Amino acid sequence: MKTLKQITNDIILRSNKTRKEYLNFIENKEKIKRSNLACSNLAHAYATLDDNLKEKISKNENEHLAIISSYNDVLSAHEPFKDYPLIIKQECIKDKVSVQVASCTPSMCDGITQGYDGMEISLFSRDIIAMSTAVGLSHNIFDGAFFLGVCDKIVPGLLIGALRFGHLPSMFIPSGPMPSGLSNAQKSKARELFAQGKLNKNDLLKTEMQMYHNKGTCTFYGTANSNQVMVEILGLHTPNSAFVNPNTKLREKVLRYSASYFAKGVKNNSILPIGQMIDEKSIVNAIVALMATGGSTNHTIHLIAIARACGIIINWDDFNDISKITPLLAKVYPNGSADVNEFHKAGGLAYVIKELLENDLLHNDVNTVMGKGLEEYTKVPVLNKNEELEYVSVSKSADENIIRDFKKPFSPSGGINLMQGNIGRAVIKVSAVSEDNLYIKAPAIVFNSQAELIKAFENNELNKDFIAVVRFCGPRAIGMPELHKLIPPLGVLMQKGYKLALITDGRMSGASGKVPAAIHLSPEAQMGGNIAKIKTGDIIEFDAANGKLNVLADDFANRECDKIDLNKHNLGSGRELFVTLKNNASEVEHGAITFGGF
Repeated sequence: MKTLKQITNDIILRSNKTRKEYLNFIENKEKIKRSNLACSNLAHAYATLDDNLKEKISKNENEHLAIISSYNDVLSAHEPFKDYPLIIKQECIKDKVSVQVASCTPSMCDGITQGYDGMEISLFSRDIIAMSTAVGLSHNIFDGAFFLGVCDKIVPGLLIGALRFGHLPSMFIPSGPMPSGLSNAQKSKARELFAQGKLNKNDLLKTEMQMYHNKGTCTFYGTANSNQVMVEILGLHTPNSAFVNPNTKLREKVLRYSASYFAKGVKNNSILPIGQMIDEKSIVNAIVALMATGGSTNHTIHLIAIARACGIIINWDDFNDISKITPLLAKVYPNGSADVNEFHKAGGLAYVIKELLENDLLHNDVNTVMGKGLEEYTKVPVLNKNEELEYVSVSKSADENIIRDFKKPFSPSGGINLMQGNIGRAVIKVSAVSEDNLYIKAPAIVFNSQAELIKAFENNELNKDFIAVVRFCGPRAIGMPELHKLIPPLGVLMQKGYKLALITDGRMSGASGKVPAAIHLSPEAQMGGNIAKIKTGDIIEFDAANGKLNVLADDFANRECDKIDLNKHNLGSGRELFVTLKNNASEVEHGAITFGGF
């Protein structure tokens, strides 16, 4: 079993050439002096600014910051960003630092598009967001940038865009989770009842609206909240600002402090450019934190793309090796019953970081917006009796059913494992799966879409032990949508006592839950992956505990891959605009990146 140091050294060695090229790129990038820009350029850039700022900024006498915002009021997590730019500007101007909103990126909600055509452009929206970020920063008039984003593809897209402007100091500012509503367990139960026809649509809608009921991030530990853990451990937030609820005095105080702190840091040159700040050790820390908390499997795609944006090469072996040495310290839904509000109250990420630091499972010689090391991230923001912002250390867990110390974890290893064999390579989130469901040997039932499986369930064709193979769902095929519509019917079948598992080249993300699912199968069917060779009736050995995934058929290697017509997926819901991205997507283990340049 590799140590953290060995894993990190492997990544450093593997990334030696590309990391040097990246650092050379940002270090030698011409820093355009605004005073040297043509008069017309300056006039366009500063037309909306107050007269007293225009001359100072054009002569580089005043630091000038960008805001890249993903605000809209469809996404509950992003609605609070509506008022952030004004508050940020108010705080920065006190330090004689000016701010402009440089661009607004698109942002979509997977929860809204789930199971429908729009979900097929979701993954690619990450790269559109990265490009939108680049558009805003391409004006080259800024000394640093704030990034406002929370949800699934938005933060990875913002990070990729920010790292391509790696010569700029950067700070990410979250909005926080909505207050707790109906429990996640009650929501899941309602969905299973609906799948069985025991709950009507109106009652299901009432249940869902009690769950998703306010402004802020969804409260389960899916990709959005995993994003926040990742950004915190990368040191791009002020400490433990991720899980402070929106529209509270504490949230406003944290926002104002973050804006002022960053403005001062840029002015004093005390905050490193993001491309220098984020290094191989930072990326390893992000993987450790995700494993220790049972984070989203989506980051086995996104973190790879983020790392590549700054010249660092990681793969699923690294995730697997880190998972083996990282104890699971948190139980947050779908890995447990608690939501992220309860996680934060129990000590949250501050306590997790403290435990990992004290047991040498994080690199502490990293840079953050707070300076050198991660000690500041073991503190949480609170309001004192005078309602002033203070940061206090977290010394113990307030609820050991939610967070435990390093020496008595929920599991000795992390939440995500690599599975591989003659079918290909896949990842599985084992932290939410019971031990008796980690192994199954059963016949395959092959489906070429999510809809085919749901129809078979509705026709009562799946009342048996089986392994569902759902293929032609990868990036090159249909954009790699999340397949969460599969979870309620498969969950119902498991409740009936049937042994089953899922293998797919689609995504399942951080809310995968109790169904054993080998996901992100690579190579995908559309790229000639062996998943396209599987036939209904083939016996498959699915061994998540030992990381094995094999078809037990003597002729398997010599079979031809099935091919299907996917042209209908190229039209409607704007999918026709994304065909070029789809046709150029890299393998999922390489980040499903749709553009070149790194």
